[in-house]
Amino acid sequence: MFPSQKYLSLAVALLLLSCQSEMDEQSNNTQATITNASPLTTYLQRVAMVQTVQDNVIDGSSYCTIKLPYTVTVNSQKIAVNTIADYQKVLDNINANTYDDDIVHIDFPVTMVYYNYIEKLIPDEADFNSLIAFWNLYPDLLSKINGLNINYPITINSYNSANQMAGSQSIVSDQAFFNFIKNLNPSEYISLRYPISIVDYNNQTKSINNNLEFENAIKYAIDYCPENNIATVDFAQAITNGSWEIPYFFDDSEKTASYNGYSFVFKNDNTVVATKGATSQTGQWESTVLYGAREVKIEFAAEPLSKLNRNWKLFEFNNSQIRLRDVSSSTNYLYFQKK
Repeated sequence: MFPSQKYLSLAVALLLLSCQSEMDEQSNNTQATITNASPLTTYLQRVAMVQTVQDNVIDGSSYCTIKLPYTVTVNSQKIAVNTIADYQKVLDNINANTYDDDIVHIDFPVTMVYYNYIEKLIPDEADFNSLIAFWNLYPDLLSKINGLNINYPITINSYNSANQMAGSQSIVSDQAFFNFIKNLNPSEYISLRYPISIVDYNNQTKSINNNLEFENAIKYAIDYCPENNIATVDFAQAITNGSWEIPYFFDDSEKTASYNGYSFVFKNDNTVVATKGATSQTGQWESTVLYGAREVKIEFAAEPLSKLNRNWKLFEFNNSQIRLRDVSSSTNYLYFQKK
């Protein structure tokens, strides 16, 4: 079997990719520059990840997919999986009879593709089971954002403040876009050349004209594409479970450092206790849904915590991460992550 350490570097890389502290100022201009740590950049990288949910009926994991082609056996019937359309054949066989075992047996060896485009040859069932068990240890990674496809090519302008070099690059695929973002360094500033054409999960083609429109389109995909909501998590239950810290706070400029060392506990009585060392302050929080959008209101009496006071809009969340956004004259962000 594959020992866990063989996958540990992959998990750490993905964890950093999903949870990294997003610490650079992002203006609200239509051609705003962004960096490798800007919120939009990390969302776009997740849009460009490998699609992994389409074969969950076979591999049972949303963090990897089996590279085509390969063969499976279901209820004594061999099925060649040569295209994505063949996943339906597997599902149809499973649903054909309620009295068979419906166990999907994969013909090994197969190649697994992780959602960061890393490939790994899996020689047998024991190694496959070890791999899936490993990924199941990380259920709250922020994985691929489905339901939004970019029509390539797109053009990205760049400027490197370290060597004062400017340039542009044509991106022709999701993998190229993913790797482009992955290889950005902190001294590089990029801007997307608009308009950019996308296709949403309703198969509607739309034109994106600025950074905020792109982020809003991603938010729409997160909310409405069923493939992004495989596991149902109750927000109130998630936020009141355990303690949280702030990995990122942007209010006209990046101000995360002001909250280093704070621990936040959200209670069922709508109080929130912020503790740093021997000092604590109690504030109020509430969550409401208005016109289908969840708002999270936070109120503290004294600075620096009172700087968090706002009616935030929930961007996305799971059991270990909460991402809030406020769009007014500028776009501001408040992220919590489980301690």
